[in-house]
Amino acid sequence: MSDHLEIVPLMKPPCATVQVPGSKSITNRALVLAALSSQHGPCTLAGALRSEDTEVMMDSLQRLGFDVRADWDSAEPCVKVGGNRGSLIPAADADLFVANSGTSMRFLTAMVAAGRGRYRLDGIPRMRERPIADLLEALCQLGVQAKSVNGNGCPPVVIESEGIPGGKVRIRGDISSQFLSGLLMAAPFARHPIAIDVEGALVSQPYVEMTIRQMFWWGLEVERPTPTTFRVRPQTPKQPDREIIEADASAASYFFAAAAITGGSVIVDGYIPPGITLQGDIEFLHVLEQMGCTVERDLVWNVVHGGPLRGINVDMNDISDTVMTLAAVACFAEGPTTIRNVAHIRHKETDRLTALATELRRVGAHVEEFDDGLTITPRPLHGAEIETYNDHRMAMSMALIGLRVPGIVIKNPSCVAKTYPHFFTDLEQLRHQAQEEKT
Repeated sequence: MSDHLEIVPLMKPPCATVQVPGSKSITNRALVLAALSSQHGPCTLAGALRSEDTEVMMDSLQRLGFDVRADWDSAEPCVKVGGNRGSLIPAADADLFVANSGTSMRFLTAMVAAGRGRYRLDGIPRMRERPIADLLEALCQLGVQAKSVNGNGCPPVVIESEGIPGGKVRIRGDISSQFLSGLLMAAPFARHPIAIDVEGALVSQPYVEMTIRQMFWWGLEVERPTPTTFRVRPQTPKQPDREIIEADASAASYFFAAAAITGGSVIVDGYIPPGITLQGDIEFLHVLEQMGCTVERDLVWNVVHGGPLRGINVDMNDISDTVMTLAAVACFAEGPTTIRNVAHIRHKETDRLTALATELRRVGAHVEEFDDGLTITPRPLHGAEIETYNDHRMAMSMALIGLRVPGIVIKNPSCVAKTYPHFFTDLEQLRHQAQEEKT
């Protein structure tokens, strides 16, 4: 892919169908749980996502001694995690490189603490700026030696462990829910029960629910006496033969938004079962309804019909991965849109609030940035070259503006490989299907 990609506006509102890939969040959790449970047999993850984030996770698991094999060329892409008859973590020493995958860094840091040995985890320069001190401190409270190599609370990190003894731990929840999710998945493999108390607000709570519900699929129970307390006893997992990975609701949000922005109709085809989905980001559909869209839901598809859009005031804490998507839609609404309670997204692949404000202003929108959000007031938009900050969600979200506004050029478009390698090919399908309908 070129280092610059111009988005060509659609000539008419699309009426299109798009199939999005498997969920990154579910895939990476399933990989961890399948590996930790592999002493009890193999598991196939059907519909697993192939992306940079999931491939660095698979590579790390292989370096830890697990038998992880991908079959991307079959009719149903899958990953097979083989039965491991050795120790819980086969390797006693490993250097792991996770690029800029936050889920991989946080989940693996907690996971290797359950092993016996010395493990070093590192990533790209931006990963070395992303906080992990709260997780390291939590592991130290549980009797594990966990440290930031540079002493700044960021990767690279070194974990030296003889397994997790167990005990009580307090951990902050206002930076990332992934710290808690990592602890929860490792906790059943400790020698004694673990009691976790979350201090302060817990951000992105649906992702914690996702973790707990996936653990249940592996026969691992988490007690939750209060919303901020968690109790996990040592347990023997029940390795399922197969798990079906849901389509990625965060990825689907871009095509839901495309319908809203263009006034067209877009079907997202993929298994995201309404009411029982593991993914909180499907609630983005409710946000679009508040803005004036019409939504139809079914077991294997969701349809958004665009309409006149109105600005809203919305708390996006639970669905913060769709903040950038909503920001693009807000540029075409009547009246301002305020996005709030998402201060934690400043610690993602980039400071997403500042980056959004900068790039939306670049195309002509009026943006007020505050500590935990933005207010976006629509104004006439114009073309511009968009900095993506090596952030996949910046590239995908700002590309949506180009469906209506000529001259939008995305720099470093290949950064979408982090979670959605074929995004721009799928986005182009909107144009092709509209042309086919016309002819």
